Amino acid sequence: MKIVKRRLGIFGSVILFAIALGNSANAQATSMGILDDVGIDQALNAQLPLDVPLRDETGKDIVLRDYFGEKPVILAFVYYECPNLCTLTLNGLVRDLRAIPFDAGNQFNIVTISFDPRETPDLAAKKKQTYIEEYRRPGAAAGWHFLTGSQAAIEALTTAAGFHYKYDPESQQWAHASAIMVVTPQGRMARYFYGIEYSARDLRLSLVEAASNHIGSPMDRVLLYCYHYDPGTARYGLVIIEVLRIAGAVTVLALAVFIGWMIRRDRIAQRSYAH
Repeated sequence: MKIVKRRLGIFGSVILFAIALGNSANAQATSMGILDDVGIDQALNAQLPLDVPLRDETGKDIVLRDYFGEKPVILAFVYYECPNLCTLTLNGLVRDLRAIPFDAGNQFNIVTISFDPRETPDLAAKKKQTYIEEYRRPGAAAGWHFLTGSQAAIEALTTAAGFHYKYDPESQQWAHASAIMVVTPQGRMARYFYGIEYSARDLRLSLVEAASNHIGSPMDRVLLYCYHYDPGTARYGLVIIEVLRIAGAVTVLALAVFIGWMIRRDRIAQRSYAH
């Protein structure tokens, strides 16, 4: 299992800094000290515990495995009463989902999990209604799930995914970073995207890759050959050597076609002269 360290991003730092400014100097020091325990480690290829018990937005008892097995999954850890960062995270996700041709519930699933064990399915249901209306894709309600769970269940999942957060008693809010994650149908962590704005191209490529090319177009497969995921930047970057190989192959093919056409034309011309 490859783990790439990347601690609390700028967006989480800004939110917590604003919280700290509203308190005393002693509280500010306490809040800023919490940041040492907050962040995201890229636990690439780590296996999520899929038999962890949770509750869906209707209050039904489920296990995480219910949403895996056939399709890749976009995973987001948030809490539903978050005043700032979680809303920005989900807003950014919706914008990118609307920019890609795949549909939640068809080519992939989305699982949003509250890391606050005090939150209820009622809160999850309200949040789901908001984002299903924002997403505006048919059948999305069957593919986007908003879950809650016990502290033990949440800790098992967040630990496996490398997501670290902490409660700030001074502000009575959760200190956390912002990211979405792409998981394979078998429940292995595949890709991480940080912040509140994500690249629609990167999200699309990560879903195609996590699905082992079982979704997407032939052009997506070509792009995956040219673009490789860089854990250091959490983005897909152009690999120039692959591009040169493809360009070289296309050039050779074009030359072969041209030479074949020239030979055929000369033979036809020779037959014409002979007659």
